Amino acid sequence: MEHGDVLLRFNAVTFEYVEDRPLLEDACFGVRERAKVTIMGQNGGGKSTIFKLITGELQPKTGTVNVRAGARVAIAQQVMPTEAMDKSVTEYFATAFDEKKYDLEKRISEILTVVNLSVPHEKLVRDLSGGQQARLLLAYALIQNPDILLLDEPTNNLDAEGIFHLTYFLQAYEKTVIVISHDTEFLNSFTDGVLHLDVFTRTVNQYVGDYYQVVENIAAQIERDRMKNARLHKQIVDRKEKVNFFANKGGKMRKLASKLRDEIEEAEENTIDTLREDKTLRGFAIEAQEWNESVALITRVTAVKNHEPVEKEVDVRLRRGHRLLITGPNGIGKSTFLRALASGLNPGAQIAKGVHVGYYRQDFSGLDYNQSGYEALASMCDSPDNETIYAVGAHFLLTSYILKQPIRTYSEGQKGLLCYAQFVLMKPSLLLLDEPTNHINFRHLPVIAAALNDYNGVLIMVSHAQDFVDKIKFTDELDLSK
Repeated sequence: MEHGDVLLRFNAVTFEYVEDRPLLEDACFGVRERAKVTIMGQNGGGKSTIFKLITGELQPKTGTVNVRAGARVAIAQQVMPTEAMDKSVTEYFATAFDEKKYDLEKRISEILTVVNLSVPHEKLVRDLSGGQQARLLLAYALIQNPDILLLDEPTNNLDAEGIFHLTYFLQAYEKTVIVISHDTEFLNSFTDGVLHLDVFTRTVNQYVGDYYQVVENIAAQIERDRMKNARLHKQIVDRKEKVNFFANKGGKMRKLASKLRDEIEEAEENTIDTLREDKTLRGFAIEAQEWNESVALITRVTAVKNHEPVEKEVDVRLRRGHRLLITGPNGIGKSTFLRALASGLNPGAQIAKGVHVGYYRQDFSGLDYNQSGYEALASMCDSPDNETIYAVGAHFLLTSYILKQPIRTYSEGQKGLLCYAQFVLMKPSLLLLDEPTNHINFRHLPVIAAALNDYNGVLIMVSHAQDFVDKIKFTDELDLSK
């Protein structure tokens, strides 16, 4: 697809949430009409911040963000806003417009067809599954007919059919799209350029090519820069040794020492701030609380078919070492089942009293966003101590500085890693995992899968990430669609 004129430009943009701790420094890049661009970088590197600068929700400390006059920007967010949960589908879409649309119902029907979603317009948003909400978020952005479409982790919660439909849609979409995602196969299917954010150098580098090509180019650039810096470092060390030797000599030797100092200064100036590959989690273990009796008993489940609840009898008794996979398409009731099990509201699915339960919610609603990360980890311990908490946090790439910040300032990826850190400290007998790959950097997923595969408590999981599921040996499967 031919690209047009520049539609969006960042000019020397510097941004910081905390004084003197910039997240971006002098960021410069442009995005053209009809471009399909991926934003990649480490968790906490500023990917979602870039989106907020584009929409105007945030303002740069210095520099400018210029969107062509008259161009419309719309964002499909990662998670449904809390204030939208109690609205009907119709009421939710009404908030996309500044003025009343008298043909709103018609527009809603048309846009829901585009995202392959069929739900009653009077249904409350909170009653939709995570996958249905993901499609609704995309439809909400599309109904605004944007010139720049921003997609923040759009494949989260989508089943295989939903991802296929979204991929096909984006390949045919004729306007500008900027995407944040950790789903590499999805990204490579339509990306023609990448903006790479580096949390260490606080720079933004722009690349042209599909996702895999760019990843290879970045790795090659990192290696070239490392080799150059190694050569310069060797020169600097060698010249410093000679300076120390010649400086105490007289005459021409002292002049030579002065010349070497100039060469050292030049070499140090030529040293490159290298990009760094994402850090990958080191292996970790989630220990299980000692529990020799039945952990959970499931005798009845409810599935949603044709928008109506249907109950069916089952007989699933879970003991230590059991791993249960809950399957079925978006909207069937998988997340609802986990919520009811965790809350004890489903008499047909009960957890034994006294069992420690770790619950990974796909929207992180189990976290108190006003707490600091440190407080969230300390709450998992009977006798918390600083050394243990900071050590566990660091293992999950949450530095002492990050742990002191409120959770509301965390990226979605950092919230996910915080949940796993909590499980390590909690030592649960039962893990309930609702889309546990959501927001997590793909580099970490094999490490997390290995930890879950070694976990000897009871595991109940909902996940559409088949590659991740395949790395875990499940003892049982409960398909809600059958």
